[in-house]
Amino acid sequence: MAQQAIRKMKRKQKTVNWLLKGVLTAVAVTLVAVVVFAVVIGLTDISDSVIRIINQVIKVGAVFAGVYAAVPKGSDHAIRQGTVIGLVYMGAGVLLYALLSGQQVTVISWVLDVLMGIAAGGLSGMIVGSMQGK
Repeated sequence: MAQQAIRKMKRKQKTVNWLLKGVLTAVAVTLVAVVVFAVVIGLTDISDSVIRIINQVIKVGAVFAGVYAAVPKGSDHAIRQGTVIGLVYMGAGVLLYALLSGQQVTVISWVLDVLMGIAAGGLSGMIVGSMQGK
């Protein structure tokens, strides 16, 4: 009985570890990319539509980086893990943006961002899962 509880606890710890590693990597990539992009915006005259597109590219790239860092190559669970990383990263990101900016985020834009995160995470997981393991 005690061994079962220990195994269950270790399994939960592994889940927390890969999820934290993936989400924190995605956040770090986002921060670096946003700082670099802010410098580029300051030096150039970029239209709002281009800024919106680049912001989406940054989010998708960050999700991929998080999945790549956290999910083992060739993993059987890579798609599921990637999907969860994308969901948590985008869900938390939209929530934090709304709280920090004081702007109300419409339900539709929140749902679309989260769905994009899920799709990007699942696709990233598929790519990482198809890579040769170590």
